[in-house]
Amino acid sequence: MGSILIAMPKRNDANSIAEMLAANGLMMDTYICQNAADVLRNANNLDYGVVICTKNLGDMGYMELSEYLPKFFGILLLTKDAGLECRDNTVRLMMPFKPRELISSIEMMSSGYVRQIRKKKDIPIKKSMAERKVIDKAKAVLMERNGMSEPEAFRYIQKTSMDCGRSMSESAQMILMMTGDALL
Repeated sequence: MGSILIAMPKRNDANSIAEMLAANGLMMDTYICQNAADVLRNANNLDYGVVICTKNLGDMGYMELSEYLPKFFGILLLTKDAGLECRDNTVRLMMPFKPRELISSIEMMSSGYVRQIRKKKDIPIKKSMAERKVIDKAKAVLMERNGMSEPEAFRYIQKTSMDCGRSMSESAQMILMMTGDALL
């Protein structure tokens, strides 16, 4: 499953973006990173994804980071500077932006990586659909039993997966097992 790594100089900004993604129903594992080293550490353990960042991350800039990222990762650069140079794996999103622009950019980048990976590995679509169904069922259980809204249930699963170092589908399966609901 694809992942989103958010690396911003201010943790509050990164949290705001993560909340925006969750509130808009983006179904991807999301990780908040403190710096470029965190981004690289996480990216090397994941299949594919998008790094959302600004020009400088404290320990390196976005250009240097783009050189070290694994093959199926790209950078979504949030900037006010239209003149910044972008590499092949970098997409620039001008600030201020609307949530839909952010979501569309992530979806566009992710779908490109999915196509590339499937060509290489011939990964079946059924796995990602099965993962999505497990997450949706866990959200429904949380909404029914705990009175959560859909964004709250999604965020709970997302936070649990980040805290435990598991994928969202693994966390959703754990929730279903703990509540006694059958897996799909």
